Amino acid sequence: MSEDGVFRLSSLTKPMVAAAAMGLVEEGTLKLSDPVTKWLPGFHPALADGTQPVITVRHLLMHTSGLSYGFLEGPDHPYHRLGVSDGMDQAGISLDENVNRLGKAPLSYPPGSSWRYSLSMDVLGALLAKVTGTALPDVVAARVTRPLGMASTAFVATDRERLVTPYTDGSPSPVRMIEETRVPMRTGGFIRFAPGRALDPKAFPSGGAGMVGTARDFLVFLETMRRGGAPILKSATVQEMMKDQVGPQATAQGPGWGFGYGWAVLDDPTAAKTPQAKGTVQWGGAYGHSCFVDPERRLTVVALTNTALEGMSGRFAIDVRNAVYGR
Repeated sequence: MSEDGVFRLSSLTKPMVAAAAMGLVEEGTLKLSDPVTKWLPGFHPALADGTQPVITVRHLLMHTSGLSYGFLEGPDHPYHRLGVSDGMDQAGISLDENVNRLGKAPLSYPPGSSWRYSLSMDVLGALLAKVTGTALPDVVAARVTRPLGMASTAFVATDRERLVTPYTDGSPSPVRMIEETRVPMRTGGFIRFAPGRALDPKAFPSGGAGMVGTARDFLVFLETMRRGGAPILKSATVQEMMKDQVGPQATAQGPGWGFGYGWAVLDDPTAAKTPQAKGTVQWGGAYGHSCFVDPERRLTVVALTNTALEGMSGRFAIDVRNAVYGR
């Protein structure tokens, strides 16, 4: 492990794709109220009763679209029957095909009526490609990574030697990942990992989990957001992204947390049992990452590990947070 090690960022991809989308919103090219079908006319998943409700860009950003993740669903769920990829396996299909398959599965609930962690950001990635007429990696590079000098962050790793070795939780020590490793979730189900995907330029660019990068690069991105967003976004836009848009029904980080555009937002530190201040934004990645920005204390913390899932949702992330606050 070295300071310039390149990690598979998994869900830390989401805030960067959200930032790229919000840049297009600032310009007026895209509207939060736009129906997804304006840009992806073939994407119209239905509810169980056959009705096809309107899903908007805002729904995608907030994970209130009615979509889900395959790893959150049982083995008989339509996502599995349709071959929908969660963005971290070697699906052997294009982004458009994955979205097409996703659109054939029923929605979990009417858009806007609830919250569920989902493939919404993968759909948003496909939408951004259609809006701009360029591939998603080019959109994110032009609007986020290149202006911020994040030279090691992209959708494909170009330096095999710097790409860290991934591990899964194990006893008495972590276990080195192999291709198509299945890692069980503590809440049931499992995540399919294909570490070689990070080196495959043919793998579709997942807007929810497909990027690689260094801790230093991601710190630059988060510090940019903490300081107001320049040069990639306006301060008012960042404030909207860091504001709870959903409320307590957003359960990804537990009690006391809501959800903004691309990450969880802390509403009640007491309920969350955390020393972080209200307004803190926090997110993680399944390959073993955690990060947060506490604007009140002018504090940004990034902890990238190569161990799934401990580095994201185990005791490690809590201990790092407590150590930072002197607890």
